[in-house]
Parts: sequence; C-alpha cells; structure tokens
Amino acid sequence: MKHLILYAHPNPKSFNHAILNTTVETLQANHHEVVVRDLYALGFDPVLKSEDFMTFQSGNIPADIKVEQDYISEADVITFIYPVWWTGLPALLKGYVDRVFSYGFAYAYDGEGNQLQLLKGKKGFTVKTHGNLNEYYDATGMTSSLIQTTDTGIFEFVGIEPVGHIALGGVVSVDDESRQQMLEKLKQTIATTFSDKVNA
Repeated sequence: MKHLILYAHPNPKSFNHAILNTTVETLQANHHEVVVRDLYALGFDPVLKSEDFMTFQSGNIPADIKVEQDYISEADVITFIYPVWWTGLPALLKGYVDRVFSYGFAYAYDGEGNQLQLLKGKKGFTVKTHGNLNEYYDATGMTSSLIQTTDTGIFEFVGIEPVGHIALGGVVSVDDESRQQMLEKLKQTIATTFSDKVNA
C-alpha cells in the first residue's frame, strides 16, 4: 500500500518524531511505500487566503496545494501524526486541511445540494499525543470529541475510511521505559492494521 504521513511537530527531538520514525520503519518493514510530509520542515503555509477561493473556483489550483493534492491522490492510506494542543489539531495541520482538502478536490455538492465524497477508497489512520493521561481525556469526553473531529469531521466527510486512532497520553510526565512501551504498542497496531492479510 502507498502511505502518506502528514506530520506536524516543530521539534525534531520530540516524542512525536520518535513516533514518526517508528511508523515509517514499521510500514517499510512490512513492504509498504511511505511518503512523509513534515509540514514544519516544509514551511507549509497554512493560511487559507481569499485568492485561494478564487483560484479554486477558476480551476487553477495554487502550486503548493496542487503538490499536496497529488500526494493525497496517489495514497491508499493517509496518516496524521500530531500533538494535541488546546484540545485540537496544531494550527499548521488544521491549515493544511483547510487549504488542501478543498472543495472540488476532497468534496463537492451536486445540483441538488447533496454532498459528494471525492476521496473514497482511501483509509485514514491517526496517532496523536497529549500531556494529560488518557484517563483524564476519557473522563472529560475529550477522547470521543477528538476522534469525532478527525475521523468523522475530516476523514469520513470526504469519504476516507478511518481504520485506527491511537492516543498516547501523559507523554510529558512518563518515563522513557513507558514511552518505549508506547512505541512497541504502536508497532504492533500498525503491523496488524496494515497486514497483507487484513488488506487482501
């Protein structure tokens, strides 16, 4: 399978970067093709501008958006890897979705106002971290809200099938052994979710 990873963390020494490396290595070890778009390293512009709307309507896609849309079109699986900041996506990743998952590419409406999902046939996978423990997020309802935001509000809205959503909590307070256990669990989940048998 062809995997596109959208990665959003500014620190190359972060635990998120270890998650990225683990994800890439596990997928490649299982004979998947992997493309990583490190949004901070790329300097991706997340700001949706008025001229973007005008070019969308004219059919002339801005060059930086067209590059990303081509990657998405070629991918079988789209994976988000990011830290939860203020109970949501980092602004850079949210801006990527705003600009790249655009009308006419990711979704549209027919003449009767019915929504058309233009990215059907693709799968979506999410790995996110947060400082508080998972139990806190579960108890406050934020776990389900975050899943709904990405899986329903983004992936399913455009026809992408969510196949996994991993939350790694307490990453700022746990020890290195606990983080290593998280990475091992991540390896197992990825290998199982994207095994040849599952996706045959």
